[in-house]
Amino acid sequence: MKKWGRIISTHQSYKVKGQVEFEVETKNMRKIYGCLQPFLLSCFASLAFCSSRSIAGDTITLNQSVTDGKTLVSSGGTFELGFFSPNNSNNRYVGIWYKRIPVQTIVWVANRNDPITDSSGVLKLSKDGNLVLLNRLETVVWSTNVSKGENPVAQLLDSGNLVVRDDDTNLSLWQSFDHPTHTLLPGMKLGWNLKTGLNRFLTSWKNHDDPSTGSFTFGVDRRGYPQAFIWNGKGIEYRSGPWNGLQFSAVPEMGPNYILNFSFTSTADELYYSFSLKNDSYLSRLTMTSSGKLWRFLMMEDEKSESWSRFWFAPKDQCDSYEACGPYGICNASASLVCQCPTGFKPRDPQNWYLRDGSGGCVRKTEFGCQNGDYGFLKLQDMKVPDTSQAFVNESMSLQECEAACRRNCSCTAYANSKVTEGGTGCLYWTSELIDLRVYTEGGQYLYLRMAATDLGKMKF
Repeated sequence: MKKWGRIISTHQSYKVKGQVEFEVETKNMRKIYGCLQPFLLSCFASLAFCSSRSIAGDTITLNQSVTDGKTLVSSGGTFELGFFSPNNSNNRYVGIWYKRIPVQTIVWVANRNDPITDSSGVLKLSKDGNLVLLNRLETVVWSTNVSKGENPVAQLLDSGNLVVRDDDTNLSLWQSFDHPTHTLLPGMKLGWNLKTGLNRFLTSWKNHDDPSTGSFTFGVDRRGYPQAFIWNGKGIEYRSGPWNGLQFSAVPEMGPNYILNFSFTSTADELYYSFSLKNDSYLSRLTMTSSGKLWRFLMMEDEKSESWSRFWFAPKDQCDSYEACGPYGICNASASLVCQCPTGFKPRDPQNWYLRDGSGGCVRKTEFGCQNGDYGFLKLQDMKVPDTSQAFVNESMSLQECEAACRRNCSCTAYANSKVTEGGTGCLYWTSELIDLRVYTEGGQYLYLRMAATDLGKMKF
């Protein structure tokens, strides 16, 4: 504003030009200022409008900060970090989103449960090495809450990972990939660091306009033979089945494709699922939505598309609902009567069963005689194996050894290979009721169900 004042004053000082010339010049300057005034006022009113530009590079040091309206951009220009407001909200959050696509897609939120209500937020490094978010009162509303670093820096990587590290030793102190919100990106781990007890899982937004913690979570369950679940609160909504060497047994769509690689790591130190891209021209993310759906999204980066393609989702049908047909009931989404009992079994509650309520499951027609060998195994194909939370597993056993182990245990109800690779390897067997069974048109595996020989129509063996 001082600049304009100096220009007007200069014209006023030149009386030799005449009063008319002075008035013309003064009037012109007022016109210019009048045109600029709305723009200048909007700058003061909305920093996000006038100052939406990145600070130097992708890194915050002790002498830098990210204020509302400023951003960090990863070195390759893939991701951006800054303040944002959801669709119909005035609350401000620190988040990470894709930089080069036209539709803003948030993949991570720092202060999801502690919004800032104005544009006063500041993201900075504290002297103790923590990345902190301050409000107008300079109160810490969010922090990385890690041990001290001597010379900390925070850097947004081109993977979408925000990392706090010691710049002298390059030792990582904290990373956003260890604290996901609702989205899994390529290279992220969904699961456990067994040495530290860290569990990485996805949690939905509360709703489309509110990134606070929602009702639905997706993560890896360590019990028995590990598998992934969607939980609604404490209740199970969906089960992926265990990793069978190629994919989760309940996700035949994960089979070999030209876009994505899938992996599941199980060691003494780590237990996690991850994915990567085969083709760098694609973007992909796995998101736990506020409606309880797990969506796999794809986009070709060079298409500049206004929307993501929905490549896969779960649960997708009645048979994806956990325990849809009760104990021993087999769900078949292609059948007119979705819930079916296997050979040798009958509905526990026939009336409700034929009214299409299969939650009661099935019971044996004849109990098998374990001690006298009056039983056999019914071979079921194209199956999603039962819930493995309580299953026994031995990865080194053959299928024949697995059968022998099941025969030796009178409580054993079924067995199967733990892996479908190399023609089938490893052993799974169950000693309780079989829960959450379904059949696929393709992509399942064999399951051997123990039952009385008379119901198999076979001789005693």
